[in-house]
Amino acid sequence: MTTATLDKPIKAPAFREISLGRRIRNNIATSVMSLCFAIALVPLAWVLIVVVSKGYHSIVRSGWWTNSQYGVLPEQFAGGVYHAIVGTVAQALVAAIIAIPLGVMAAVYLIEYGGGRLAKVTTFMVDILAGVPSIVAALFVFSLWIATFKFQQSALAVSFALVLLMLPVVVRSTEEMLKLVPDELREASYALGIPKWKTILRIVIPTALPGMISGMLLAVARVMGETAPVLVLVGYSQSINFNILDGNMASLPLLIYQELSNPQPAGVAMVWGASLTLILIIALLYLGAAVVNKLLTRNR
Repeated sequence: MTTATLDKPIKAPAFREISLGRRIRNNIATSVMSLCFAIALVPLAWVLIVVVSKGYHSIVRSGWWTNSQYGVLPEQFAGGVYHAIVGTVAQALVAAIIAIPLGVMAAVYLIEYGGGRLAKVTTFMVDILAGVPSIVAALFVFSLWIATFKFQQSALAVSFALVLLMLPVVVRSTEEMLKLVPDELREASYALGIPKWKTILRIVIPTALPGMISGMLLAVARVMGETAPVLVLVGYSQSINFNILDGNMASLPLLIYQELSNPQPAGVAMVWGASLTLILIIALLYLGAAVVNKLLTRNR
């Protein structure tokens, strides 16, 4: 190779200019998608505006977050939703304690060990649970837990129904996160002589953990607004009840349903205030899922 050849400048590869027709089609597709996105946001924004405008004055009232409705008459603008918040959180928390371990173990089995007839049956059952309406889950728990085993209506029965609704969400979200773990990490671990179960615990699950936690929080947020289980499996109480095994227990969806039968202005204010409270709690869970995912991903 001569010096003249070395001194010759290297030309950058020439790219063909995008044709006018392709740019027009791209702009049309972008405009159509943007319009569809804006149309989809209209009902969401409308709901938020209406709920915030009608429920804002209730949630800023003194005692809303710290008092219950014990001793409050239907026509009184008094009390708060502390008892309903406690019930909502307690029922969802118990359901999460049961559903999350079961969902994670099922997802690990399907991704890491599945492949036989049992895996096909498990996948089929998860798909069935994903399509079960909440009222059907509530009636199933009622027929088994209350009608057959003769237990009383309680918040625990509500949690059992919420488990059926939460389980497929946890399984599917965990499955997707485990699929994103590169196979090279598993193969490198196996090459070092590490057993498969320890590879799953030390390599696979920690790698997929940020997305798994986000999916778990989203599953909890999804079941917190369910109404059918609380209508069928527990009664409403105006006072605070911390015992999930016995007695009636309020929740935000049940409080909304109960106050709908109150024609007084105070009842209408309670409905909108409880609705806005439920939206805020669920929004905080979604925000928490995003924050946890970002922090864990950054610290990896």
